[in-house]
Amino acid sequence: MKTKGMGKQQVIQEQPTLYFPAGGQPAADLHFSAQATRPRRARRGVWLLVLFVLMLLTAVTGVATLFYASPLLLPGTQVMGVNVGGLSVNDTAVTLSNQWQQAGLTLESETATWPVSPSAMGIELDAWATAERAHADGRSPDGLWEWITTGRLAVTPVYTLDTAVAATYLESLAPQWERAPVNATVHVSNGQAQATPAANGQSLNVAATVAYLQQYQAAVLAHGRLPLSYTLIPAAITDVTAVLQQLNQLLSRTLILQGYDPISDEMFTWNLPPEVWGNWVAVTIDPENPTLLRWDFDSPPARVYLEEQANKLGDGRYLQMDATLRQLAETIRNGETTVTARVYHHPTSYVVQAGDTLASIGRVVGIPYPWIQQANPGLSGLSPGQMITIPSLDEMLPLPVVPHKRIIVSISQQRVQALENGQLKWDWPASTGIASSPTAPGIFQVQSHEPNAYAANWNLWMPNFLGIYRPVPTSDFMNGFHGFPNRDGYNLLWTNNLGAPVTYGCILISNENAQALYEWAEEGTVVEIRE
Repeated sequence: MKTKGMGKQQVIQEQPTLYFPAGGQPAADLHFSAQATRPRRARRGVWLLVLFVLMLLTAVTGVATLFYASPLLLPGTQVMGVNVGGLSVNDTAVTLSNQWQQAGLTLESETATWPVSPSAMGIELDAWATAERAHADGRSPDGLWEWITTGRLAVTPVYTLDTAVAATYLESLAPQWERAPVNATVHVSNGQAQATPAANGQSLNVAATVAYLQQYQAAVLAHGRLPLSYTLIPAAITDVTAVLQQLNQLLSRTLILQGYDPISDEMFTWNLPPEVWGNWVAVTIDPENPTLLRWDFDSPPARVYLEEQANKLGDGRYLQMDATLRQLAETIRNGETTVTARVYHHPTSYVVQAGDTLASIGRVVGIPYPWIQQANPGLSGLSPGQMITIPSLDEMLPLPVVPHKRIIVSISQQRVQALENGQLKWDWPASTGIASSPTAPGIFQVQSHEPNAYAANWNLWMPNFLGIYRPVPTSDFMNGFHGFPNRDGYNLLWTNNLGAPVTYGCILISNENAQALYEWAEEGTVVEIRE
């Protein structure tokens, strides 16, 4: 339909005719035609979005392609804790090489550490290979995924290891890391034995340490610590129960040390509580069985103590330390408490007086004069004021002494007495040597038993002979006790002479008494001959 207006024609689009049902309201489904244009607009939006995404992907792909082809590392790349992201491969290699110069390694044991440079252990960083690995990891699926999920890329360095260099260096350090095993032992303190436990030793196991380094090289270098491997060295002695119990049982008693001087017939007594003698115990390894301990008294404190006591004895007397210590140990092992040690005498000096002879000096000092001659070689005569050496009186007592028995001979009274434990046992008449062959005064001891000795010089047979001293040190001839002698086995001599000097130096007693003395006086019994 056309209308007129303003000289122009206006085309009016006719509206569709709407039909209303009864009631005057249009039906709902008649709106479809009015909204038909909306899906077309939505489809255009989707296509625009797809186009944008494609363009974005194209741009990203282009950038990624350009980056992939570049020498730069992925941003956030880290090597040895150093951020090398965005650096070129060459710059990364230089950076890592400089960083490696400052790298350090610590060798660790349970109790000590030792700083060392990785190079000394034969470890070197391949900086260029590491940089190339970092470049390649940043372009690998795993690397990209790590970078996307964590925001960084950790790259493991490339190291080289010369195991021979590592072994050589460790061998040079091995003595510093070694520890010798310590055996269990026993020591005594305040009279009580106490055990010290064993401690195992160790030696550096170079092969195992190098193998560990070879297997866990990256982790070792990442943490900067290499744990050392050791070989255990067990102690040889771990159980000291037997020695400990034995010593504590022995330490429950006080020792009594007696020093007996056979020359003066004196007994010196020292009480030794465990607090004293326990400090003398030295526990050592048994040389015959290195897995066992033994104890002895060979220790400086014991020697010092005994020497201090001996110095108080005076008169040039002393104790033989080795023998006394052995006696102490033997006595204790036997479960005894009393130790009797012999007191000895040093040689002395004598100043010659006017009218002295060697024989007279011998009678004064109590030793046959030929022994004085032997102690003064080259002595041709005597003069007043001359100093001569008197040998130790102990030379007349070469055997271990029997301390509880003693025989006393009186030349002036011509009698023999036998004492046991300080009590008189026998008192008999006797005969000693004549003036031309006198009996020597002095301290001697029974040295031999002969049922029937023969004196060739006088053609005499002497029954129940007890040899007590040699008048001449270089001769086997001895003077001693005996019964009535005979020359033919039947005729006895000097049976009526007891009580007067009649012999050639021996001490004569009756046959009955000689037999009793022969059986009673064991070798070592002291014989004191008085003027």
